[in-house]
Amino acid sequence: MFSPGWRASTGQGGVLALFTAGLLLGGVLSAFALWLLSGLAEPIPEDGRALAILAVALAGLLREFGVLPLRLPQNARQIPIDVLQARPRLGTVRFGFELGTGVRTYVTSSVPYVVAPALLLSHPDLAVVVAAGLGFGAGRAVTAAVSLWSRDADWNVRAASRMPWLPRVAAVGVAAALLLVSPLMPG
Repeated sequence: MFSPGWRASTGQGGVLALFTAGLLLGGVLSAFALWLLSGLAEPIPEDGRALAILAVALAGLLREFGVLPLRLPQNARQIPIDVLQARPRLGTVRFGFELGTGVRTYVTSSVPYVVAPALLLSHPDLAVVVAAGLGFGAGRAVTAAVSLWSRDADWNVRAASRMPWLPRVAAVGVAAALLLVSPLMPG
């Protein structure tokens, strides 16, 4: 995605900014759609919704640690390269947007599949939903940003060795947070 040289019409920092803007917009749109649909879950008793959220969090946690072999529901296609080629600036925003929605790309971690039902079933305030969408988009932007800023050709090799632990740590953190805010917890 980043241009290889000085002749590019948009510098690498500009490409990262456009890509990140698209990621954030896509994440917020997906979260907003979940918020709109969350009203449908309100008739379900609060304890039932809380139990369902915790069950999904546990399943996601077990999947990340290889205990529960679950395939994630996702689109098994990549965003076509012509999205970037036709109009480079707009294409970069669109590419980020499509990645940010999480709908048209691979999502390899269970964490978004835990957070999405939690948002859907808990019907939180709109600010919480927007924060979740921004967090998803920003999380996807971090890899591109670190890759660009590191200026190190071996960064990908080192990152790949640590990558399996990131979703596991995130899954533990999300499961713990959901447990802490659960209405089922005393107190």
